[in-house]
Amino acid sequence: MQNQLVMFEEEQVLINAICDALYKDANAKAVLCIDKNGQAIASAGEVESLDITSLSSLTAGNVAATGGIASLLSEKEFAGQFHEGENTNVHISIISSRVILLVLFDGRSSLGLVRLRVKRATKGLAEVLEVLEKKTAENSNSILAEITDDDIDNLFND
Repeated sequence: MQNQLVMFEEEQVLINAICDALYKDANAKAVLCIDKNGQAIASAGEVESLDITSLSSLTAGNVAATGGIASLLSEKEFAGQFHEGENTNVHISIISSRVILLVLFDGRSSLGLVRLRVKRATKGLAEVLEVLEKKTAENSNSILAEITDDDIDNLFND
């Protein structure tokens, strides 16, 4: 089990930029970056009409279920999935075994273009995640050290 990543503003900006670039370069409808627990980290594109919370949670559940299938077949995991719909297609990638990249696209794009652009975005996201892991490890002790018994008491006494 991996430790929970702490998101820092610099890396959040970078992840948002990567998602925005992927949205534009792949001519997608929307792009979401989701942690494996089902929480949206970033989004780009036509997301106003989407229930991002539900979509993120269901996507993480889908990845977990597919991970179970992979395990039964003696695979580590399936790094990518594709679902073809009548109006919307879904491309799902797992990045650094940490986050899920979800790309929604329609007839304005193609699976080949999405895969090509996802490959570039994956590299950038993996680099950002590596930095985040290091920062999280460096700061985990200092974050906990800042919390005092009085702070904990105040949380429950208010």
